[in-house]
This record gives sequence, C-alpha cells and structure tokens, in this order.
Amino acid sequence: MDPGASDAALAALLTDVRSRGEIKRLGARIDREPHLRAAAERAARAAGHDPQRPGKHLVRALLDREAAARVRTNPIHIDEGFACLHCGAEVPAGGSMIRDHCPTCLRSRHLDVVPGDRAAGCGGLLDPVRFSLDHGAVAIHYQCRTCGADWRGRAHPDDQVPPDLDPASLPA
Repeated sequence: MDPGASDAALAALLTDVRSRGEIKRLGARIDREPHLRAAAERAARAAGHDPQRPGKHLVRALLDREAAARVRTNPIHIDEGFACLHCGAEVPAGGSMIRDHCPTCLRSRHLDVVPGDRAAGCGGLLDPVRFSLDHGAVAIHYQCRTCGADWRGRAHPDDQVPPDLDPASLPA
C-alpha cells in the first residue's frame, strides 16, 4: 500500500477513537497490519515519540493521551490518625470507615481532589456548611476556607453531629 494512503488511513482511524476499548482495538489492528504499523511508526517519529512500542501505546501517544492514561480516578483509601487543625483533638484512624474529619468539631482538611490522591495542593480547613440525610446516613457538606472548594463526606457513628443538623450548633 502507498505510504501516503496508509498515513491517511491511520489519520482517519485515529479521528474515530473515543474510548479505551477503541484504543486497544486500533492498537491490536496496528500490530496485525504491516501498512498501518509503518504509518504509525512514521507518525510517532514525526511527533518525537519512540516508534518501537506496542500498537496501543502508539495510539495513545499519537492521540496525546499518555498523561491522561496515568491519572488515577479511583479512590485510594488512606486511613491515618491526625491532629485536628481546628480544635487540636488527637483523632485516631477510622478503622472500618476511613476517618477524614474530626469527630468533635467535624472539620476536615482540603487535601484531595479524588479521595486519597493528596492532589488538592490547598491544605485549607474544610468547614461543615450543611448536613443532609442520604439513604439514612448523615452526609457532611464542606466548604474550604482557603479556596472555596466544596467537598462531601459521610459522618461516622461516633461523630458529634448536631441533632438538629444545623452547622451553627457546632463548637466555634
């Protein structure tokens, strides 16, 4: 097949790729079909990528999705004791429920974008601004004092949630 036609065919196939499954299928096709492999290697060299990689890695590189493929989106459960920044209480690890807030004043710290990733870069204090009941469990809705971000977490059985679910009833 003509190299120009192979390059055009690869470009057309790359524009249709939307999902991870489609990336894998196109990568397998590149590994099976020599004319697509040659076109992918030419495109990778032109873009400054290593062409001697499996097909799905070439597809990710050509779509500029390699960095996105390494971003963690699922929670990492980190359960450690800590000293509360608001009231100074020593808070033990949560055990069966991950502890991310003080059971006394219900304040938390803005550390995560995705639970457990420690990627927020803010570190500000999260104040409870309201409570809600979600399927019989109390949810604590927070707002960061530093950056204004919103966060939501579940209350633990030993938390001192105000009976009227009014954040104004919490200790100052």
